[in-house]
Amino acid sequence: MSEIIAVDMYDNQIGIVTKIDGHSRPILHRAFSVFLYQEDKMLIQKRSPSKYHSPSLWTNACCSHPQPDEVLTVAVERRLNEELGISCSCEKEFSFIYYNKFSENLYEYEYDHVFIGEYNGLIKINTDEVEQVKWVQIDELATDLVLHPQKFSVWFLISAPRIIEKIKGGYLYNG
Repeated sequence: MSEIIAVDMYDNQIGIVTKIDGHSRPILHRAFSVFLYQEDKMLIQKRSPSKYHSPSLWTNACCSHPQPDEVLTVAVERRLNEELGISCSCEKEFSFIYYNKFSENLYEYEYDHVFIGEYNGLIKINTDEVEQVKWVQIDELATDLVLHPQKFSVWFLISAPRIIEKIKGGYLYNG
């Protein structure tokens, strides 16, 4: 059974819980989200319809939880390979905490570390994790987030605007 890291409000580890327990009760735990871009496009994935929460919603390129005693950057590399079959250098941009109650016994309460990387190569999706991926123009994505928020995961709606601002601000792309 998969285990995740329970944390306090400062991301200090306070315990280890099963992934199921961490999501069936509102237990704050460590997670990460990875955004990949190329020029003025962002890679987004549609989550597998078999996911127990947020199935078939669009989200960032990759997201998951580090395993106990796993360095965050190693976890990012591992999941990029497991979900998308790629290797890509990523840098941490920011962190945030979010909470969402999906149902009486299904929660997301995460201390999410957000990473970003530039990628322009082949992608081989793991269909157990990902339904599909696509590169989307930043301006098109920004409009879609406003007009159709129900198509996207909760954490993506929170974190994508900051990444879009960074890309559009010319820090990553001078288009």
